[in-house]
Amino acid sequence: MKIALAQLTSGIDPAANARTIVAAIAEAAGAGAAMLFTPEMSGLVDRDRDRAAKVLRGEDDDIVLAAVRAAAAEHRLWVHLGSLAVHGADGRLANRAFVIDDNGAIRARYDKLHLFDVDLPSGESWRESASYAPGEGAVVVDTPAGALGLSICYDLRFADLYRALSNAGATVLAVPAAFTRPTGLAHWHVLLRARAIEAGAYVVAAAQTGVHADGRATYGHSLVVDPWGEVILDMGEAAGLGYAEIDPARVADVRARIPVLAHRRAIPEVASA
Repeated sequence: MKIALAQLTSGIDPAANARTIVAAIAEAAGAGAAMLFTPEMSGLVDRDRDRAAKVLRGEDDDIVLAAVRAAAAEHRLWVHLGSLAVHGADGRLANRAFVIDDNGAIRARYDKLHLFDVDLPSGESWRESASYAPGEGAVVVDTPAGALGLSICYDLRFADLYRALSNAGATVLAVPAAFTRPTGLAHWHVLLRARAIEAGAYVVAAAQTGVHADGRATYGHSLVVDPWGEVILDMGEAAGLGYAEIDPARVADVRARIPVLAHRRAIPEVASA
């Protein structure tokens, strides 16, 4: 089955970002894809909290979500909307992924579990928890690409999440991201390949790229990795669409050759020596 990835340089105007995604949906459908994957923060990339607060909305009023749902229905294409910043129930924001079917219905939601609070050697400092509430659960949803396990960006560093997703039946793992350039250069490829190998699953990682209107720079290199850990798509740094084939038989073959899921055991309590 053919999937499409949209590698974006999302900016500070949600309406403009929505138009870019809607155009990608039309193009992907025209190319014969059954599903499109977009990056983390597809609707808005803006680290100016005061400016962002003026345009952020709840789910019911989000113009990007509404536009994507309408375009998915018009073009009969499933969309994994990597994430949007939306107002949550407790007054804080949620970094929320959506899986939208080809009728425009929301089939699944996932709020990012692990929040990015780091100080990098480059001088970059990020405090996602200052604005966002963490999610509370993992999600697997049936899609044309297979049983899709949902995650977002920094989640990639926590292997136990992907163990839980593959134990729950996921054969494809989604990792939409807005990785920084220093961390992307050091860790992006190796971590995505590791998650694919550990789970015997495809990994689909649509990413933000380039220099954004708010001044930040993201790594790009949207990837698709097969269950053996082979990179079958690397989009480099240019914004645009990329395509890959997902083959369920490949998952079954790899899991039969190295049956890691069947061999998994509960980890006992670690004893102090």
